Amino acid sequence: MRIAAVAATLFAALSLCSNGAQAAPWCAHFNTGLNDCNFYSWRQCMTAISGVGGYCSRNGVERPYSTSGDARRRYRRDY
Repeated sequence: MRIAAVAATLFAALSLCSNGAQAAPWCAHFNTGLNDCNFYSWRQCMTAISGVGGYCSRNGVERPYSTSGDARRRYRRDY
């Protein structure tokens, strides 16, 4: 009975979340060949690689804060 109550609570909590999980926008690429894409700022990423070496780059897999449309405005001129 406890398992059913926990499962129902978990299902209710997950269904109330309208936004899904968002990917972190920064990845640390360590010199050892490992990659870690769990950083939400460039400074966090740089702190993680300090002392061990590597570089930070934007996460190209997902765009965490993208909107449905294009963020840039496009102006159209009809002559």
